[in-house]
Amino acid sequence: MARKVLVLGEVRDGSLRNVSFEAIGAAKTVAEGGEVVGVLIGTSVSGLGNELIQYGADKVVVVEDEKLAQYTSDGFSQALSAVIDSEDPEGLIIGHTSLGKDLAPKIAAKLNSGLISDATGVEEAGGNIVFTRPIYSGKAFEKKIVSDGIIIATVRPNNIAPLEKDESRSGEVSAISVEIKDLRTIIKEVVRKATEGVDLSEAKVIVSGGRGVKSEEGFEPLKELAQVLGGAVGASRGACDAEYCDYSLQIGQTGKVVTPDLYIACGISGAIQHLAGMSNSKVIVAINKDPEANIFKVADYGIVGDLFEVVPMLTEEFKKLKVNA
Repeated sequence: MARKVLVLGEVRDGSLRNVSFEAIGAAKTVAEGGEVVGVLIGTSVSGLGNELIQYGADKVVVVEDEKLAQYTSDGFSQALSAVIDSEDPEGLIIGHTSLGKDLAPKIAAKLNSGLISDATGVEEAGGNIVFTRPIYSGKAFEKKIVSDGIIIATVRPNNIAPLEKDESRSGEVSAISVEIKDLRTIIKEVVRKATEGVDLSEAKVIVSGGRGVKSEEGFEPLKELAQVLGGAVGASRGACDAEYCDYSLQIGQTGKVVTPDLYIACGISGAIQHLAGMSNSKVIVAINKDPEANIFKVADYGIVGDLFEVVPMLTEEFKKLKVNA
């Protein structure tokens, strides 16, 4: 059954987030040969339309307004609802990001539709579009379908492969006018405490530290290793509580949930709350002095040793590999 499926392209600092392209990949499966329509909301975002098309969107609809310069639930829901009214789609896919987790339920409620959140896979099976999502903090997975109404889902970053970029693809990028009114929230300033460099939620490589790093300075070797690998630095809640780093780095049940290709846990014991945020990483390497540490139970590779000796050695070896590559 061919469907028209909308995909919200999420823009940060003037660029599209990778999860936008992954969402297009998911939308292609949901569309089953139908039309995938990219949606861009904000100010001065129309120039990004061609990039969505190059990653698989058939056309792009843009809503621009000065009131949409920063994300607000009211503003973006009005804009996206207007696009839904004009396009009349059978599906809507959004990234499972802070924006998506706030916006998708609001849109689903307006449409009186169900919502499948945090999907890590999507496939066609038995005439249905089947989504896979983790439950019980990643200990199990469930498969869900939408049996009635519009298919609305959010997809977890780094889980659904995007289509290969094709710069020869072309399509229509059009704008619609939407009156954005009655905003109950106005964003006057955005102060980011996140670290510079690779976005933690979309990083392919994450080097994470726990209480074993012992101090703020203890994160320096981890930062160097992450930089060499082109990755990001994360932390357990224990490290954040000890004020070794900012809570923006926290990975776990009460922090960010990540699924990188490579997760290197340094001085992390492996509390269940932390495992809930990273146990679905494709490859897990654990470095800990305690051979009985719980983190080794989920690790693909374990190194029993002092992280302050092991991490610099790894960094030097990776540097050699990069030079010889």
